Amino acid sequence: MTRHRITAVLALLTGLCATGATALPAAAAQPAPAAARTSLPARTDGPVVAALDRAAHPLRTVEPGGPDGDLRPLDRMIGGAGVVGLGEATHSSHEFFALKDRVFRHLVEKKGFRTFALEAPWSTGRRLDDYVVHGKGDPRRIMREEFQRDYLWWDNTDYLRLLEWMRAYDVRHPGDPVRFLGDDIGWAGPEVYDTVTGYVARTHPEASARLAGLYRGLRPAVATGPYIEHYLHTPYPERAEMAGRAGRALTLLKRLGPGGDRAAYDDAVRNATAVDQVARQYAYDFDAPAQLAASMRYRDATMAANVAEWRRRTGGKVLLSAHDAHVGYVSQQPAQYPKVQGAFLRDRLGAGYVSVGLTFDRGSFNATGTDDAIHRFTLGPAGPGTNEATLDRVRLRDYLVDLRTLRSPARDWLDRARPTRSIGTAYPDGPWDIAPARSHDVLIHLHRVEAARLRDR
Repeated sequence: MTRHRITAVLALLTGLCATGATALPAAAAQPAPAAARTSLPARTDGPVVAALDRAAHPLRTVEPGGPDGDLRPLDRMIGGAGVVGLGEATHSSHEFFALKDRVFRHLVEKKGFRTFALEAPWSTGRRLDDYVVHGKGDPRRIMREEFQRDYLWWDNTDYLRLLEWMRAYDVRHPGDPVRFLGDDIGWAGPEVYDTVTGYVARTHPEASARLAGLYRGLRPAVATGPYIEHYLHTPYPERAEMAGRAGRALTLLKRLGPGGDRAAYDDAVRNATAVDQVARQYAYDFDAPAQLAASMRYRDATMAANVAEWRRRTGGKVLLSAHDAHVGYVSQQPAQYPKVQGAFLRDRLGAGYVSVGLTFDRGSFNATGTDDAIHRFTLGPAGPGTNEATLDRVRLRDYLVDLRTLRSPARDWLDRARPTRSIGTAYPDGPWDIAPARSHDVLIHLHRVEAARLRDR
């Protein structure tokens, strides 16, 4: 594959990005001059805004700490759901990350939630969970080592604050800890392989050589980012062959069975499953559009399965953090993403899953530009005809609304697709035609966002 094609595939595999979006000059990402916004067409959405005014609940702040009475309406909207998907309209705005921190703390204390799940690899979640529950490792170092390449957006000061709060909570509640889950399949760290091979060496040493042969060339010998890129540079037939061996390793482990320690066996199987999932993710011909779409479908289906299995196995409620287009029900790019994580979770959990989407009217975010470098982009007020332009006319600056209970004309209006900002790891991206009421159960609208602070940058 060419360098451009690899960059596009990486963006699809590890975040939402429009590989077919028209490349705009950097100036297009800046707010339009005030004079350019004075001649707008007459507004026709007055009745819609009035209906939203009646249904909206104010959001006092996105920052954690302090009174949380303004989140009580969210409690009612969530109801008894065991998994709540909380989205983001960009992959790197402070307000989205801070709100997730605030909402998770609230749900832990008021609704019995116990897991924060992130659009990050299983092995990353495993390391962070060890820190949160047992105090193992330095979260700064773990984030630096794990959040590379298209996962680098998670290496921010907001998520560090959340992790430190989770650790402090577990110190106070050792018998009922909060947990961290990585549900994505972009990479599997060396410690995941070591868990599997170590288990087999202890319990079935006669099978160690066979397992080592199956894992040949799969265990990472370099950092996360270079490993992912090297994998994508590997010719498709080799990637397919590697996936076949990863699958046979999982089958071998299951055939060997427990060696007297059921917990260790189950842990080895879960880690071998993660290896298999990563290898399968890359076992597609990314030069073929249908194959690329199939890999995206596999990714979202697998992320949903990982969350649902964690929920079943731990019994704890889960707050799932991902992009709006992953936690929602309707794909904004069906040719590239045939079915998304939220739709798979609804199939599995029914009313046990609730999707919360995020929108914003103006502000900034970090993203990779057309030059493959990271930039801070700033957008002015949403333009006429967009969902955000109407949502921002509600009397409240920031608010939440239950889309399922909205009455006409607001419900009818939000049931129709209109241009909406949905920005992944790269920019330009979108806007995309999205119907909020068909994509999510609940909507949180923020008037302004600011770019997140990325650590070490």
